[in-house]
Amino acid sequence: MVPPGGRQGGSGEDGIDDKDAKHLLDSIGKIVHEQVKNDAKTYKGELEGKLSLATTIGELNYTKDPCIFDYSKLINGSGSGGVTARDDPCGNGSGKGEDVSRFSDKEGAQCANSKIHGNSKGSNGGACAPLRRLHLCNKNMEKIATSTAKHDLLVDVCMAANYEAQSLIRDHPQHKRTNPDSKICTELARSFADIGDIVRGRDLYRGNKKENKQREKLEENLRKIFENIYEGLSNNGVKARYEGDKENFYQLREDWWALNRDQVWKALTCSDDLKDASYFRPTCSD
Repeated sequence: MVPPGGRQGGSGEDGIDDKDAKHLLDSIGKIVHEQVKNDAKTYKGELEGKLSLATTIGELNYTKDPCIFDYSKLINGSGSGGVTARDDPCGNGSGKGEDVSRFSDKEGAQCANSKIHGNSKGSNGGACAPLRRLHLCNKNMEKIATSTAKHDLLVDVCMAANYEAQSLIRDHPQHKRTNPDSKICTELARSFADIGDIVRGRDLYRGNKKENKQREKLEENLRKIFENIYEGLSNNGVKARYEGDKENFYQLREDWWALNRDQVWKALTCSDDLKDASYFRPTCSD
């Protein structure tokens, strides 16, 4: 029986830990994730991506490890100039040599309704995008080819996560000087959640007009990718699961993320200091 006033902290029989706000949200998130993952396991063979089958330059990648995968061999496709390698997925998208610090506040707060979906119209209050979120390393995800979508999507999302970690770890010491409570593991975990939101079509960040246009382009490409994945599914009951949403494929995207997110997390935490980190409580120790 629960004593008057509710739990006194710690984990209950339901798996919810209310020691503090972070533990509470993490424990609820873990329960929800396990439920989604268990549902998705039925379709694992149809939705699980393989890094070794991604499109690369000149040779096959035999590794399944996102930490040693040679991302420099990924190709954008062929054109008049021949086959070209993927670009660096980081930066602010404004041009070569114009990369900015991941924690720079030169652009100011991103809180307006025009920047964050769901904020009150005409208001600068409500939810704000953190500085880290303004230049997420996901630029190549706008260009993923759709013909080998299941595998190329995984490798591009892993590449985004891997470069994201490198970018945040590089700039975090300077950010910590003015934000001493900031922890790199927390920043990485939040970027992981942001990448997951983008893949699943749940991203709330709009950015300025140029960024919003890029976001729309990315979302359009992701819809095409998941349409391609859907078309490649078998008819033994798997395809029927997703027939109710052929416009955005939200359930398909949810299942794909549930089955492949472990590889994305691994790509994000490749360093020796982070390799044993867990997304759900504790993230890792700083």
